[in-house]
Amino acid sequence: MDRRSFLVWAGASGAVAAGSVAGFQRWQEITPTVHYPGRDEGHFMRDRKALPPPSQTLRTDVAILGSGIAGMTAAWKLHKLGLTDFLMVDGPQPYGNAAGGRFGDLEYPTGGHYLPLPSPESTHVRDILFDLGIILRDPYAEKPYYDERWLLHAPEERLLFQGRWQEGFIPTEGVPDWELAEHKRFFAEVDKLRQTRGSDGKRIFVFPTVLSSQDPQWRALDRITLKQWLEQQGYRSPTLHWYLNYCCRDDYGARYDHVSAWAGLHYYCSRWGQAANASNGAWLTWPGGLQPLAAGLEQKAAVKRHAGTVVSVKTTGRGVEALCFRLEHGKPVSYLVQARKAICAMPLYVAARVVDNIAQYGYDAERDNPVYSPWLVANFLLNRFPQEKPHTPLSWDNVVYQEPGLGFVVSTHQDIRVTPPPKTVFSAYVALSDRTPVSARRWMVASSPAELLALASADLQAAYGAAFAPCVERVDITLRGHAMAAPLPGFLSNQGALALRGVDGPVLFAHSDLSGFSVFEEAAWWGIRAAALAAQ
Repeated sequence: MDRRSFLVWAGASGAVAAGSVAGFQRWQEITPTVHYPGRDEGHFMRDRKALPPPSQTLRTDVAILGSGIAGMTAAWKLHKLGLTDFLMVDGPQPYGNAAGGRFGDLEYPTGGHYLPLPSPESTHVRDILFDLGIILRDPYAEKPYYDERWLLHAPEERLLFQGRWQEGFIPTEGVPDWELAEHKRFFAEVDKLRQTRGSDGKRIFVFPTVLSSQDPQWRALDRITLKQWLEQQGYRSPTLHWYLNYCCRDDYGARYDHVSAWAGLHYYCSRWGQAANASNGAWLTWPGGLQPLAAGLEQKAAVKRHAGTVVSVKTTGRGVEALCFRLEHGKPVSYLVQARKAICAMPLYVAARVVDNIAQYGYDAERDNPVYSPWLVANFLLNRFPQEKPHTPLSWDNVVYQEPGLGFVVSTHQDIRVTPPPKTVFSAYVALSDRTPVSARRWMVASSPAELLALASADLQAAYGAAFAPCVERVDITLRGHAMAAPLPGFLSNQGALALRGVDGPVLFAHSDLSGFSVFEEAAWWGIRAAALAAQ
């Protein structure tokens, strides 16, 4: 379906049902609120517009430049180490990709919305979850005990395939036996790879990725795409290929014929954390996505946050000086931050622009900047739950067998089993992986709110038809033009990222980009590492 013609879908046939007319009229009445986090600040920096002189100078021991998960975990670790003289510059959006929003009392995500149970190697994540009270006891046991409020309740996931909902994300109903046999073979291979160790004795796929095996036999997977690996292994099932493509788009914002085979397999093989009070492979989730987790870190660390975006980071004889600005009614206001050390908790393409002479640290922007996947996240405030098709009940995560949408999650899912609330929020995710990142960003900027709503609604319309629009009160759309680094073949050997990992001096680097893809576990690892160095 042409996304630009979505608003006329109800009138596409000669005989239009009354419900379709009502749905079409309802869509005409909805004007979504559209957010472009960082767009104005980014364009201001790109165009190198002049800033007024700094209105104030802030002095601190450690400056944390960025308030996403890497910045928040850096603050949390500094506080744990007893260092309290630090401040944080938010960046264009507080909490970055972990940000969320709310419609009154109902929270919703505008970025990441879940966290897998951490495996044994992810002790840094277990440290955080135990300190925040999410793990209640036995944090380093094989199966810690979690606060059940945040463990994902069943039903967890379903797929709309051939007009019917089915449990799980990989098609099974009406699928030929030979395809089902390939499904079984693939997941048996995943189970084996989860426990496989390289010649250095390390597991080949773990979080954090720096603890994964360096065995060249397995690192060679980074020279091909996941699709190529599947073809080499003889997997021909269209439904298996669709499923693995969906997973790459969901986790990395890029198709499986672009994603590194190492990264594509890591998606499955690294996630096998267990809990004493949940089934294997369970997830942690919050109505507001990862923002409550980020806010918990902020509260624990007693963070002093300052609104603003960094323009330049320079070393001086006494440490580091960061020039920052914020836009007030469209006009820039600048201020200066002076610190002994600075943690650059920002994406690498931003760091390459603002860190003075970043080449001295071994980073070449033209050579080393990752390719960034754009995302669209739309939150629909519903005045009631839409009528469901029979067979499989509404789940937390609901996916439609099509592209480029990634389905929708239900923010109030944890309440459904007890007493369904009168209102709810459905959060629809779209990875614009059906086009190049550059063309996707251009489309985002050029599209009208109605066109954005059309794309955001495609999966929901496929699921509910004309019955969905009358349930909608408000729509909030967030566009992230550079949402996440895509782990394309060769990402493991990115020279610049490898160089920045080892930097130890007045300027330090902390971001999931150092690992090559955007997940909580990696961002937290680099935030904690930078904090440990900054505290020295």
